[in-house]
Amino acid sequence: MDTSIVSNLFWPLLRLLMGMVLALLAANVLEALQWTRYLARLAAPLVRFAHLSEAVGAAFALAFLSPTAANGVLSQAHNEGALTRKELLFANVFNSFPNFLVHLPTLFLLTWPVLGPPAACYAGLCLLAAAARTLLTMLAAHMFLPLPAHAGHVPSQDALRKSPGEALQTAWERFCRRVPRLVCVTVSVYILVYLLQKYGWFGAMQSWLAGHADWLSFLKPQALGIIVLHLAAELGAALSAAGSVFNTGGLTASEVVLALLVGNIVSTPMRAIRHQLPSYAGFFKPVLALELVLVNQALRAASMLCVAWLYWYFG
Repeated sequence: MDTSIVSNLFWPLLRLLMGMVLALLAANVLEALQWTRYLARLAAPLVRFAHLSEAVGAAFALAFLSPTAANGVLSQAHNEGALTRKELLFANVFNSFPNFLVHLPTLFLLTWPVLGPPAACYAGLCLLAAAARTLLTMLAAHMFLPLPAHAGHVPSQDALRKSPGEALQTAWERFCRRVPRLVCVTVSVYILVYLLQKYGWFGAMQSWLAGHADWLSFLKPQALGIIVLHLAAELGAALSAAGSVFNTGGLTASEVVLALLVGNIVSTPMRAIRHQLPSYAGFFKPVLALELVLVNQALRAASMLCVAWLYWYFG
């Protein structure tokens, strides 16, 4: 077997599937044992203000540990009718802050050795954007969602009377029903994305974006190189370039941070298709998964754009 297929397709896909399968199993166990109700209490004040259901509160609390498991809880609640489509859209963006907080240590550990103090500024601004998305989602949900008629998904009396063994059996049966679709859809979407990348679709999009960067003329040429690398090879290459030009005096600390912020924004379409869509498609129906990803990434880019503008204007 071609080693590139093993390293670029098989192992990443296997890691993704293992994480999603375990997250789905955890979500079913939490739901069957009614432990989501205890998780929901942790976020109860925020959820009540946002007119969201108990299931959203459980997913929000769980997202601090595993964003994938949180998506499993939301998927389960939506399939059972505890969440409407509109509530699910709000809930998905509502989890922005805990979702980012999970990845913050990795981001910081990647950026600090290369950039030093500017890494803290960049990570802090990304965290600020994520917190703003969660806060604004709360306000929007409070305005546009009606007050729930009940505190969330209320299990039937039969479900409440189940013993732990019966509840775990129910969770296992639900898991077995859902995991074939999760695997089939995720594998299909992931392979499609892999083929698009292998045969140059992403490269063509990156070239097009790089060739239409006239609106970035306010940045130095060295900063444009960082942004193009952010598009072409994700964060690692962009950080290497940023560290090089920063340490040689080509860019100041604030210019490096701004270049990374802009690179983060313009790479949004790649990130959505490469990383989020295969994962979401395993939990939600394809059209709904695409809608969730588009809304999430559009708002993410908008919040990062606002943060970058404020940093540029006041920095």
